This record gives sequence, structure tokens and C-alpha cells, in this order.
Amino acid sequence: MVNSQLIGIDVGGTAIKLGRFNPDGTCLKSLTVATPQPSTPKAVVAVIIDAIAQVDPYNQAIAIGVGTPGPADKSGRIAQIAINLPGWLNVPLADWLEAKTGKPTVIANDANCAGLAEAWLGAGRHFHNLILLTLGTGVGGAIIFNGKLFVGHEGAAGELGLITLNPDGPVCKSGNSGSLEQYASATAIRRRTGQEAWELGALAAAGDKFALTFWQEYGKCLGIGLSSLIYVLTPQAVIIGGGVSASFEFFYPALKAEIEQRVMATSRAGLEILPAKLGNYAGMVGAAKLASLLVGNGN
Repeated sequence: MVNSQLIGIDVGGTAIKLGRFNPDGTCLKSLTVATPQPSTPKAVVAVIIDAIAQVDPYNQAIAIGVGTPGPADKSGRIAQIAINLPGWLNVPLADWLEAKTGKPTVIANDANCAGLAEAWLGAGRHFHNLILLTLGTGVGGAIIFNGKLFVGHEGAAGELGLITLNPDGPVCKSGNSGSLEQYASATAIRRRTGQEAWELGALAAAGDKFALTFWQEYGKCLGIGLSSLIYVLTPQAVIIGGGVSASFEFFYPALKAEIEQRVMATSRAGLEILPAKLGNYAGMVGAAKLASLLVGNGN
């Protein structure tokens, strides 16, 4: 297609990131706008429409992809739940945006978008089978299987942060107890230490013994959770993203050691554990990739 630009949108609780992309992933223009408060569905859509007009003033894009902080239905049209966005329950977001823009639109969980992005242009681009784990306010995940995003029969697969780590652990919003999210998220770190993940990272970089010990324990805990996932999926790579991944160098040795101790060599043959590369822009990049797949302009 001569005119084949794409729009990728990442909807978050505090900010909405948008970009206009070429099919090869080159970002032509990007914009970050504040998420309206309260962030009701209609208010968010109004902000998105205005922002699209700024990112694509000459109406060059042919499709829109959107990542939302929660699961979408299997058709990629309905935001079933959006964590941290009040009033979001079975919102027909794709229909609304198509009606306003006239462009085909598809939506997905934001972690799935990040996984697509890392597999397309980031740390996972050399692998056909990988796991992405996003360590942020919560713990999200994505599964790339045989080069394609795996979402399961109803679209909700890949909630990797909700697997059980400790059956007697803290109660999770999902209804589970002791999920990986309750031990590996930035929220869990704050609850356990009274400090933010970035503070502990800075302390570790300065040689602080408490911080260094904390990250060793954190890596061990994360390794236990990942071991279960590796046994099930035997990926070529595990990509670690999200804000907590800024301290990757401090928890990686314990993480690697725990996996090597717990996972048989046959299930981790050739496995690479890598930090994500695309940072806070992975969501909108992956949403653009989602849009390209929608219109048959991606592999």
C-alpha cells in the first residue's frame, strides 16, 4: 500500500501515548497527553480523538491499534476491564473509535502490545517463542508462540503475573492469593520495604547492603515464578520489562541461578533472559503492530 501508515495508542491511568508509524516501525510523530480525570470511557475517547488529529493531521494512517490496561475480548473490539480506569466494563472501544475516525481499529491488553513490540523491534526480535514479563504497578505478561501473539480461545491468555507463587500469600485483585504480582510488582516492593523500586535500585548502585540483599531475594522469588512458566512454555527467551526492570543487573544473577536450579536442562536449553529494550514506548509500538496485522500489512 502506498498510504499505509498506522496509529498506535497506549492508554494508561495517568497518560495516553500515541504514535504514527510507518509499517517498518519508524515513528513519524508521537504525542503524550494526560488521561482525563475521571477517566470514564467517553472522556478517554474524546481525548484520544483529539490527540489522533494532532498525531495524524493529514489523515494518512489507515488503521488504529490500542493497548488498554486490562483484557480485551478475543475479537479485539471490547475492553472487558481496564484496571485503574473507572467505569470500564465491556466498553466497545473499537466500535467507538471506528465511528469517530472511519479507520479500522483493534484493541489488546497493554502487556500483549508490549510483547508484540519487543518481538517486532526490541529484545525479542531474534526469537519465535518468547515470554514478556512486565514488572510495573502490577505484573503483566505476553506470550509469543511461533512468532505470533498467543491469547487463548477467549483472548485472556498471558496473565502471567497471576500465577500462584505462595498459596498463603497476600490476596490479589484477581481473587487469587499469593500471585506472582504480590511479590514482584512495584506495588509489592513498596509494601514490603516501604521504598520505591527506583530508590532501591539507586541504593544498590551505591553499594547499599540492604538494597543488594533485597534484589537478591527478589531475583530468587521471580526465578521461582518463571520456572513454572518455563516448564510449560519452554521459550527461547524471557524478556523482562516494566519499571522494575531498571534494576535488572541487581536481580538477574539470583534469577538466573534459581531457574538453573529448578528447571531441567532439557526445558531451558538455549534459554536467554534479557531486559526489554523499548521502555515506556513499547505499548504504542506494539499497538501499531497490532494495527498492521489488522489490515494485513504485517507479517
